Amino acid sequence: MTANSSPSSADSPHASEGKSAFITGGSKGIGYATAQALTGAGYRVTITSRNENEVQAAAAELGHETRGAVCDVRDFTALQAAVDAHVQAFGGLDVLIVNAGAGAFAPVQDMTPEQWNTILDTNLTGAFYTVKAAIPALARARGYIMLVSSLAGKNPFAGGSAYNASKFGMNGFAESIMLDLRPLGIKVSQLMPGSVATGFGGHTPTDADAWKIQPEDLAQIVLDLLAMNPRTLPSRVEIRPAQPPRR
Repeated sequence: MTANSSPSSADSPHASEGKSAFITGGSKGIGYATAQALTGAGYRVTITSRNENEVQAAAAELGHETRGAVCDVRDFTALQAAVDAHVQAFGGLDVLIVNAGAGAFAPVQDMTPEQWNTILDTNLTGAFYTVKAAIPALARARGYIMLVSSLAGKNPFAGGSAYNASKFGMNGFAESIMLDLRPLGIKVSQLMPGSVATGFGGHTPTDADAWKIQPEDLAQIVLDLLAMNPRTLPSRVEIRPAQPPRR
């Protein structure tokens, strides 16, 4: 392969044959769309959710050796057990999608300690727990970590004190672990979408959300990153709607 050529699927360390991925928050939204894209590309996948019925139903819909695991990312012991079960089932772990998230939005004077703790523990501590549990297997595979953050990690907004703090923290976490893990052969990218048409925060997507980023758009970005020449690392990817409505 010449210096200017693109790697074939056989050349890439992230070619899908025999590969597997672990996705937190994978029963719906961005996580489900990503699982769908990866299973379609031949990956064997574990998706997690706190809801057993939802995660098992989603795994059944996805098929192709997809496993559903009941797991709260705020519980390191349960998360480690889920990762270990994935490695035992599939013989390793190649791609980690850190996607589970929580949101509550209110002026800081109205934000409760319980809301704050749920958001920070899920979005930030949960990201640390997920990465920590998977590092040994990813190091063996020279794998790839993708953290689903948000443009809220650089653009604060009123009512977003907890959510902004969690995503600002996630972005700093992602950039730091990219430097820590690069010597182990593990790639780290953070995906920072803006408005996405999902059910996050209790929203129900409708035709009025057609202008927004769709979950499958972010799933395509995951596939594109995996297909890149292994010498190159897009460590931060910002994604915005191409045509937001005029205000």
